[in-house]
Amino acid sequence: MAALKYIMLHCTATPEGREVSSADIRRWHTAPVKEGGRGWKQVGYTHLIHLDGKVEELVSNNGNDVVDPWEVTNGAAGYNNVTLHIVYAGGLAKNRPAGMTQFPPKDTRTKEQLKAMETLVIELLTKHRKAILLGHNDVANKACPSFKVRDWALSIGIDKTRLF
Repeated sequence: MAALKYIMLHCTATPEGREVSSADIRRWHTAPVKEGGRGWKQVGYTHLIHLDGKVEELVSNNGNDVVDPWEVTNGAAGYNNVTLHIVYAGGLAKNRPAGMTQFPPKDTRTKEQLKAMETLVIELLTKHRKAILLGHNDVANKACPSFKVRDWALSIGIDKTRLF
């Protein structure tokens, strides 16, 4: 058990417009490596924001300011036991530019996802008065969540003292 310190935003790193299910995420994270998964004991995120803005809880959370062992998710190495991890479906461009082997990062959040993310983040920051908001890319050399969390958070009125 550890005190909750962070609320971290992620993307599923899937092409724009492609829905992702909780079963997809569970398979990606918990299936054995030999079956294409990561072999983790737990899924990487506490909440999934679908394309239509529906928020799905992937890991039950008791809502207090302590991350209990059953609440730990695997969103970012070194931060998991003190963080709630939120993921939105998307984060990659729909098309690959010629000559590229991968889809480039892109902020693909729909209007519905933007509203749901705003509501969820404000709710969690209000409930967890000491928690700081950040993006995966703030602590790892990754594009995820494919937007600057600080800029977005300031644009919706979150105080800079609550940001990483």
